[in-house]
Amino acid sequence: MKYTCNKILLAALLVSIFVVVSCGKKFLEEPPRTTTINDLLNNPQDGAQRLIGAVYNKLYDWETHSFPWIGISSISSDDADKGSSPGDGGGDKLELDGWLISPTNISFNELWEGNFEGIGRACYAIKFLTGMNLPPVEKDRYIGEAKFLRAYFNWNLVRTFGGVPKIDKVLTSQADIEIASVRASAAEIYAFIESDLTDAAVKLPTIIPIAERGRTSKAAAQALLAKVYLYQNKWGQSKTMCDALIGSGQFSLLPNYAMIWREAGEFSSESIWEVNAIADNPPKGIQQYTEVQGMRGSGAGDFGWGFNVPSLDLVNAYEPGDLRKAATILVSGSTLWDGFVTSNTLPNPYYNYKAYVSRTAETYFDRGQSNKNLRVSRYGEILLIKAEVENELGNMTPAQAALNQVRNRAGLPNTTSNTQPLLRDAIWKERRVEMAFEHDRMFDLRRTGRAAAVLQALGKPYVSPKHNLFPIPQRQIDLSGNKITQNPGY
Repeated sequence: MKYTCNKILLAALLVSIFVVVSCGKKFLEEPPRTTTINDLLNNPQDGAQRLIGAVYNKLYDWETHSFPWIGISSISSDDADKGSSPGDGGGDKLELDGWLISPTNISFNELWEGNFEGIGRACYAIKFLTGMNLPPVEKDRYIGEAKFLRAYFNWNLVRTFGGVPKIDKVLTSQADIEIASVRASAAEIYAFIESDLTDAAVKLPTIIPIAERGRTSKAAAQALLAKVYLYQNKWGQSKTMCDALIGSGQFSLLPNYAMIWREAGEFSSESIWEVNAIADNPPKGIQQYTEVQGMRGSGAGDFGWGFNVPSLDLVNAYEPGDLRKAATILVSGSTLWDGFVTSNTLPNPYYNYKAYVSRTAETYFDRGQSNKNLRVSRYGEILLIKAEVENELGNMTPAQAALNQVRNRAGLPNTTSNTQPLLRDAIWKERRVEMAFEHDRMFDLRRTGRAAAVLQALGKPYVSPKHNLFPIPQRQIDLSGNKITQNPGY
């Protein structure tokens, strides 16, 4: 049975104290409502919980982690097809799948607004937590959480759009708003993310109590830093973070890969940070995350809308004997791990097994608010980052050792790649099959310079360098009075 999420999150789910609007003349300067700041300051224990809880609460939103994010990070890649039925385009998911995208696609604007609302809440939290009368260690933890989450929201924005407005404080003047209405460079945003995560790693606790699972930790900050450094080819810094995590002894691979994605596998030895779905009153999962991807059928076999289905190219990417294939690819007409027999007449031959929630063997509320944690950071990926950065540094032996741990868990033999270029390709391939449907594939293709070749080989009209970033939402350009500039080619 899932542990109840901590009261910080529950308070935020009951009362979301911030109202934040998109990037226009009122971008992020709206004050908290419903509960006044004086109410929070005069009751610092409850106030601090509400402040940080409101930031965490953005992780559950449709705009942040649901259909827009699924479309941008997965359906656009070679791992997934649109799915659903031929006549259901999913708003703009048909365009994302076919790379016929434009600045007016709704997913881009939704993702922009969701993440910037999270950044705005984090800025409010940092401002008012700083002035609260709290024990220093407790105050540091709250501020560390806000900085981690601000970095996480910025991380998903910079990977998607490149440079975006840099919001590092509550906007209190027209001058602040004008400055925030123009794009910072991607390098500036990356530096800001690194600064927030470095400070968070100092302030956050090493161990998260069982009752508080879902809150961020020192290890979560180090893991995200390892990835942020990886994306910038900062091999040495990324290695340092990986070595710290590996050397801590806190984490290990879960022996059964399939268990990672089940309720029984939540917060396992492999988990570094998960978005914790809440398993009692109120039932609050990531909004429609599993419903969007559930099997589209009829009667008892209707689990959802059927989007984001495994592509045949992904199905064929697994080596013979790779145990991860059966744990990732849900095959129509098969019997699932809980005994449920799926129909062999579903609209698609495959579905995302990692998004499946059992109605009989797991906690289940309804399709829209499922009890499904989002695994954001786990030890298996840290080993693959370790392998990649060691190889780039010319250290093939530790690179092979890290890669082999991941392969052996999947039932595969040690790698035979014995040159740096061959090992690089092997690591990249391993990332694909290890992390399918974990919202990284499209960004991996871009950062490694393979997106155009891979997608064009599948008949996708991917154009480089235009498509190496997604377009800035036209709505945000309009709201800024054209101060926010568009990415080249759009």
